[in-house]
Amino acid sequence: MRLCVIGPSRFPISEPFAGGLEAHTHALVSALTARGHEITLFAAAGSDPDLRVEFLDVPVFEMSGAARRDVGSPPEQWMAEHHAYLSLMLDLAESGHRKYDAVLNTSIHHLPIAMSRLLQVPLVTTLHTPPVGWIESAIRVRGERTRFIAVSAHTRDAWSGLVDSTAILNGVDTRRWQQGPGGGPAIWFGRIVPEKGTALAIHAAKRAGTALDLAGPIYDHAYFDAEVRPHLGKDIRYLGHLDHAALRRAVQGASAALVSPRWDEPYGLVAAEALAAGTPVAAFERGALPEILTRDCGRLAPADDVEALAAALREAAALSRDAARQRAETFCSHERMVDEYEALLLEAAQVVAA
Repeated sequence: MRLCVIGPSRFPISEPFAGGLEAHTHALVSALTARGHEITLFAAAGSDPDLRVEFLDVPVFEMSGAARRDVGSPPEQWMAEHHAYLSLMLDLAESGHRKYDAVLNTSIHHLPIAMSRLLQVPLVTTLHTPPVGWIESAIRVRGERTRFIAVSAHTRDAWSGLVDSTAILNGVDTRRWQQGPGGGPAIWFGRIVPEKGTALAIHAAKRAGTALDLAGPIYDHAYFDAEVRPHLGKDIRYLGHLDHAALRRAVQGASAALVSPRWDEPYGLVAAEALAAGTPVAAFERGALPEILTRDCGRLAPADDVEALAAALREAAALSRDAARQRAETFCSHERMVDEYEALLLEAAQVVAA
């Protein structure tokens, strides 16, 4: 297939990834390219050149002085993203049918969906989030050639009142994420922001009497300084924003992984990555995490219950690392995800071609 992939534009699709959205797009584009599909990627400047893709040329937008003085003017970053996706969709409307068999939208921007009715090729959008107003509005005016993928059954069900979608769980590259020996401190990794519950993970580890390593980008510095930094020391360490190789080594050596979201995670990539490293998981029972974890490879605690999470951590650390790895291979594999994406994209392209 000749595919245009509309990726996120705010952060580069390169290591160390800003988050799961960028990691997901990188893995999917890499795999589809390796399978012989011709990929054209729209993504932020600085994205990984090893993807060997052609970056769509979208002109940079700068507001005029008069526009900046408008008291109702949106933030410049919002306007720049709006301009980028608007330009892209207009280009695809004019010539996309001559260049591509289908468009895969992995961004969380509303314009690709809203403007899909202008396209002569199918647009397949991955729903990475629970229902949000901008995307709900776009779905209501979408074109008839649109299809939707949800990153979990939880996310599919959340959107079911508005749109039908196919649940395809995000995958982990189990060739890169190899099983490790464990035996070290527990680990928490991800973006350090209040909604990820970093501070709750720290409190749970302390109550469990377990050392804890933290890894990930600090997105909310005020939160880090107030809720995380005061606890750092011998037993609670911040390892920094690690590249993927260093992160894999840290997770492979951990006795267990803590996953502590304070919202309903649409998927929960860190849980799947931990399992691929053979590291059992203790997590809050929120969002899609109950779909990923079984009693063989993890323990769930009621949302925001630090005492229960501490107990779950102690139990998870005693679980079989082989069972955790097996769960990743059979349920969370990257190959399974790519197979399912490829089949859906082929079906969508063939329906239009027919």
